[in-house]
Amino acid sequence: MTTVPRIALDSTGPAAVDGRHIRALTFQSVRLEYLRQVLSEQGLAAAGGRALVVGSGRGLLARGLARLGFEVVAADPSPAATALAQEADDGLGVAYLTSPAEELDLPDGSFDLVYCADTLEITERPDAVLAEAARVLRPGGAFVYDTVNRTPVSRLIYLGAFQTFPGTRIMPRGRYAAHRLRRPAELARALDRVGLSTRDVSGFKPRDVRSLVSATRGRRRGTLTDEQLPELVDMVLTPEGSPVVTYLGYAVHRA
Repeated sequence: MTTVPRIALDSTGPAAVDGRHIRALTFQSVRLEYLRQVLSEQGLAAAGGRALVVGSGRGLLARGLARLGFEVVAADPSPAATALAQEADDGLGVAYLTSPAEELDLPDGSFDLVYCADTLEITERPDAVLAEAARVLRPGGAFVYDTVNRTPVSRLIYLGAFQTFPGTRIMPRGRYAAHRLRRPAELARALDRVGLSTRDVSGFKPRDVRSLVSATRGRRRGTLTDEQLPELVDMVLTPEGSPVVTYLGYAVHRA
């Protein structure tokens, strides 16, 4: 008998489909590729640097940064996510913290790099998130993020396919809303208000959209595991043109 999937974030139950973790796994390679570009462009060295991952989930990206050489703090508002991250820890020295992105309990100017993941497209207080990131970032440090544009296509995917349509649903209803999806120009203005100067925006997408649909349906049916999805989806950077759905970007702290 086929087990009916249960949408449950930050859960490892046998029937649970955790869209947060699926997203982290499929975004990991493109996030790290973009981060390496930022470090090269800004002349930032991972070795000896301190990095903060906001919205870290189970800590996958945080551990990727630690492998690059950073001393890493991983912050997430979910105690369940923090527990899963600690359970998955592989001795890289990442410090896991349960904390909302809008109110980080961390010292001013204490990081060379802040990466904001799985946050800007769900928060109702983006200005507070960005202000906190700027506060904990040292002058000259880099703020890197990925988020979702507000376009007809992104609404179809994030509001429809990922949280409404039965065959492809991997997120709880209400996780995403149209007003919380933000265009790059809107985000650039918000960054500027807190002292962060935008340097780049780059779209990214599945190499073949059909593979994303197939992988999502397979995960829903239970014929694919989470770990099989990254290779099947195969996210790639699309730096030219305006991003249609998801995009990465970075800004530099000028104050």
